[in-house]
Amino acid sequence: MTEAELYVQYKGVFVPKLVHTPESLQFFEEFTFRHDDIIAVTYPKSGTTWMQEILPLIVSEGDMTPVLTLTNWDRMPWLEEHRAKELNFDQRPPPRLSVSHCHYSMMPESFFKVKPKVIYVMRNPKDVFTSSYYYYDMASYMVNPGTKDEFLDKFLDGKVIFGSWFDHVKGWLGAKDQDRIMYISYEEMILDLKASISKISLFIGKTLSQEVIEKIADHCMFKNMKQNKMSNYSLVPSEYMDQKKSEFLRKGIAGDWKNNLTEAQAARFDSVYKEKMKDVNFKFMWDENMQL
Repeated sequence: MTEAELYVQYKGVFVPKLVHTPESLQFFEEFTFRHDDIIAVTYPKSGTTWMQEILPLIVSEGDMTPVLTLTNWDRMPWLEEHRAKELNFDQRPPPRLSVSHCHYSMMPESFFKVKPKVIYVMRNPKDVFTSSYYYYDMASYMVNPGTKDEFLDKFLDGKVIFGSWFDHVKGWLGAKDQDRIMYISYEEMILDLKASISKISLFIGKTLSQEVIEKIADHCMFKNMKQNKMSNYSLVPSEYMDQKKSEFLRKGIAGDWKNNLTEAQAARFDSVYKEKMKDVNFKFMWDENMQL
């Protein structure tokens, strides 16, 4: 099926029709943030599910109940998707935890006035591309990616859901009031998950013991999180996600692009990356050597 059949354009980017309804997008636009809200923002396939596991455990101070009894899309819903409205998310007690894939420029008016805390997670775009390729192939509500060359064309041109990775990252890095935004990378969390959890907890105003941090880190290791049916999307009917084609939580590593991109494809990616990101003054973990 085509983009016209499966997606709707919202503020200039494609979003899947299945979970983005006119009502849900209106709910998002009119959403009233509170100062004690905490929202994790990611470009798709950059660590969203990971943050939906980590943040509730930090807030609960290691109590596993929220991640073992609630699906990730209920415990931390996407504000722009229909589930947030159905859950009456706006009426939840503080701190309200949510996620979004939206660009900085797409955020509701109240976001800029109230200034909730934001955790923005970035990931090497080559790995984002790789993870997206398998996701598009297994999800029936996404346009089939075609060959890797064909999907690479679309990805680099921003003709995928939520538009250009480059625009998304540059928009959030250029955000005003950066003191209420914490920037962290997927690679940073892989390198030292305990340190990352400690950093996140301090940012949102939680002081956790080393024992609790270790407990959270152990549960949030990819191999353990992958077994959690509330997080691995095994509860989603196969008509929507065919996990026989590819598991939703596939590998959870950095650098898998090396197993998926040819030398020519990687070189093309590097060339576009260099041009698109030339004016960005930010130290990415993958910057010194795009081989990461």
